[in-house]
Amino acid sequence: MRSRLLGVVLALIVLVLVGLGVPLGRGVAAGEQQEMFLDRLTDTSRFASLAQGPLIDDRPHLMLPELQRYDEIYGIGVAVVGRDAPTVPLVASRTNLALGDPAVQELIGKALAGRLPVAPPLFTPWSDTQVVLAEPVLVDGEVRGAVITFSPTSKTRFEILAWWGLLLAASLLVLALAVLLALPVVRWTLRPVQALDDATGKLLAAVVAGRPVPPVGAESGPPELRQLSRSFDQMAANVSDVLAAQRAFIADASHQLRNPLTALKLRLSNLEGHVDAEAEVHQVEALSETDRLNRILDELLAMARTESSSVDPVPVDVDKSVAARLSAWQAAAAAKEVHLVLDGQRVGMALAPPRGIETVLDALLDNALKFTPEGTLVIVDVRRDGDVVRLSVADHGPGLQPDELDRATDRFWRSPAHQNVPGSGLGLSIVRLVVERVDGSVRLESPEDGGLKVVIELPAV
Repeated sequence: MRSRLLGVVLALIVLVLVGLGVPLGRGVAAGEQQEMFLDRLTDTSRFASLAQGPLIDDRPHLMLPELQRYDEIYGIGVAVVGRDAPTVPLVASRTNLALGDPAVQELIGKALAGRLPVAPPLFTPWSDTQVVLAEPVLVDGEVRGAVITFSPTSKTRFEILAWWGLLLAASLLVLALAVLLALPVVRWTLRPVQALDDATGKLLAAVVAGRPVPPVGAESGPPELRQLSRSFDQMAANVSDVLAAQRAFIADASHQLRNPLTALKLRLSNLEGHVDAEAEVHQVEALSETDRLNRILDELLAMARTESSSVDPVPVDVDKSVAARLSAWQAAAAAKEVHLVLDGQRVGMALAPPRGIETVLDALLDNALKFTPEGTLVIVDVRRDGDVVRLSVADHGPGLQPDELDRATDRFWRSPAHQNVPGSGLGLSIVRLVVERVDGSVRLESPEDGGLKVVIELPAV
């Protein structure tokens, strides 16, 4: 943004310099040419006065020494023509003067008609031209001939070019000074914007981690942007407060609901043997529902702790954590006649929240054992690929449809095919929250041999 704003400022400055420099350059060129025209007009008029006597006496050759001397000193050719033969000079300072040129003949014709010379058109430094002036020779008001001067313009063109170079150098100097002045102004203007950009990048991480959102604190810059910074600080504080209140509500509600559910389960258990045979099935289903509600509350508490945790990620021994959780889940797997298999390699340390890998494995193994059939394998694969530790859990259950893989980590989402399987749809959401705390990734795949494979990638240490 700084480059774009500086570009706009410089573009405006360039437009101003061009708007001022071009007319000024044209004015300088016109002034130099006018000075040259007046000087040549004076000399042409002088020669027209000198030619009166020789033309009256019909001895124009008397002017030749004067014309040649003038040509030698100033390099300006001079010719005198008569009224009856305008293309043939009566006398000339040199023989190669282009009197037969149509443009020159037009000027001679005007002079013989008694018209005085006018300023030539504006020429540029790179146009190789000469200034031709034709002045009538008047004797008692009668035109007897004309004096024509052929003036080179190299000196005038060089002076114009020098002035233009000076103007260009001055414009570049002004442009450089404008850049030096514009840089601190642009930097001062955009300082609140940069602070806002940095604060926006930190906002999500702070809110997710449950930490206070650092204020923008823009104390310089335009007043409007400082006011925007203050409004952003207020908005960020409100967002942080709302999310903190939401997490607190989830945690408090989950905790407060646990006691009534425990009491309800106890009362339902005490009814065992005291209900009719027809009502016994409803009593068993009610106990099953209380267990399900307890699991949902446990997952809600885990999610609330994950979202509100302000503890920074730490290096974790992945191999040790995986071995410990597989050992803990062996009994549950054996009860379902499912074999837990560890594959891969030793990977060492990875960056994760405290007890984050344990939380991830508990959720993934719980899902795998819930859906995989008896007598099959649940494969836990751990590998390291450069700076990434890749942990995956694959089962042989019914799996998911291709269009369901991206939705499986949404909160409370469950596949329509699994509605009769106990669960709340929060397990993979908790996994995603834990992994995203360290900028990791969660990917769900459908293996060729069936089932579901969940791949977790964590930064290696």
